[in-house]
Amino acid sequence: MIMKRFLVMAAASMMAAITVSAQSETVTPYIALDQMPQLLNIMPPPPSFDSPEFANDVVRYGWGKQQRQDPDRVALAIADAEWNDHAKLFLQWKDAFGLEVNETNTPEIWKLMETSLATTDPMRKETKAFYHRQRPFERFDDSMPSHEEDDLRGEGSYPSGHSLRGWTISLLLAQIAPQRAAEIFSRGWDYCNSRVIVGAHWQSDVDASRTAASIGFCALQGSEEFIAQMKKAQQEYKQKIGETVGMSAAKIVEHPSARAYRINGTPATDNTRGVVIEGNQKVVRR
Repeated sequence: MIMKRFLVMAAASMMAAITVSAQSETVTPYIALDQMPQLLNIMPPPPSFDSPEFANDVVRYGWGKQQRQDPDRVALAIADAEWNDHAKLFLQWKDAFGLEVNETNTPEIWKLMETSLATTDPMRKETKAFYHRQRPFERFDDSMPSHEEDDLRGEGSYPSGHSLRGWTISLLLAQIAPQRAAEIFSRGWDYCNSRVIVGAHWQSDVDASRTAASIGFCALQGSEEFIAQMKKAQQEYKQKIGETVGMSAAKIVEHPSARAYRINGTPATDNTRGVVIEGNQKVVRR
């Protein structure tokens, strides 16, 4: 067992080194991988197949299958499966964050997100390789609505890489805009659950990844470079959201019959929560 672990850790380290080397051409992590918390030494093993926890995984797998009957929810789960295109990835938080994050219009936020993910994403590799847990769609010989079978087959499912990334994104965006934390984490929670819905991960994979993301996020706070970039991102957000509020207020003049508007300029209802414009004033509804 010790030898197996050593070999797996060595292989995972080599894979991580290759990944970081490829990323380093464009993005240098805030903290080197070997200086980040080692999840394999922190997290418990995934549930065994004869455990009550795995029984819950199976129940949640059934729940995920039921969600596929909702066209809107399965479409969201498929969109959430995006991995390579970060512009599309960040777009999934646009409504919750109140701002579209992209390299052109929000360069400081983009830099923070890209560098942070380059730091935390590789944390999963060693643990995935060590446990090499079978994925739900493999165990049940099922198809995936996201059509990821060829990319994921044979790769360990514990912890979930998408969920680690999605929860890290939520933590970062909430630090930039704490006033929108409820909306941001709600979107992040659904994003992680999308991995259960498409059959890519067990619920316990997702739950472990939320913890792993929190560990990585805390480690980022120890980087002076991260803290400096976070301040720039927060300032950029305030500037951009101010511009958006100004444009939304102008739209209210065009539609004086409406009582209130969302930040994006669309009419708000009595049930709308978050930041809205009422009487040309920005109001936070809770």
